[in-house]
Amino acid sequence: LVDALDNQRRVWADWAVRYGVDPGEVYRVALRTRPLETFAVVAPAEDPQECLAALHALEDADVRSGEYAAYDGAAELLRGLPAGAWALVTSNYEHRVRGRFARTGLPVPEVVVDAAGVTEGKPSPVPYLLAAARLGVRPENCLVVEDAPSGVQAGLRAGMTVWGVNTDTAVEGVHRHFATLRDAAAHITAFLSGTPHSKPGQGALVCSDA
Repeated sequence: LVDALDNQRRVWADWAVRYGVDPGEVYRVALRTRPLETFAVVAPAEDPQECLAALHALEDADVRSGEYAAYDGAAELLRGLPAGAWALVTSNYEHRVRGRFARTGLPVPEVVVDAAGVTEGKPSPVPYLLAAARLGVRPENCLVVEDAPSGVQAGLRAGMTVWGVNTDTAVEGVHRHFATLRDAAAHITAFLSGTPHSKPGQGALVCSDA
């Protein structure tokens, strides 16, 4: 929904320089794991809580001063969704997500599952299962829209339909792939309206923030 890849890369690069490790390697690991797991791989001798505090400070600063843009079609799609029909599942923290959304003008859903709300992050199915429970829908009636391999795996393990967007090639495992979110928008709306995967009014959308 929010194009924050350059921001994430810059934050991790600044963190890597601070700890004297290779930025490219750090970002490669960070794409696949949660921060504490990343620190264990790239900076095992450092205090993980100090590493996390440094990362959080950099992320908060970026939310305040960084430049963000919504992906093409995101605003129209979200504004057209029924209230209570979608949730946001993020590996970040809700206050940062709200800050990013405010910068781009995107609406925030009633249900947000963030890193503080679960003990297991993506690729565990726990975040998506929690989102479905909060929406009051069965996992098999949920559509996950993702662009990251860990998020795709989380959705699949939760027993949900998973579509990939905003990538040149399909992420392994997705049920459908769309080059852009705008390409997927009409199909997402159709899914929520009633498809072979969900009875009318019973479908739900769960997606990542970036």
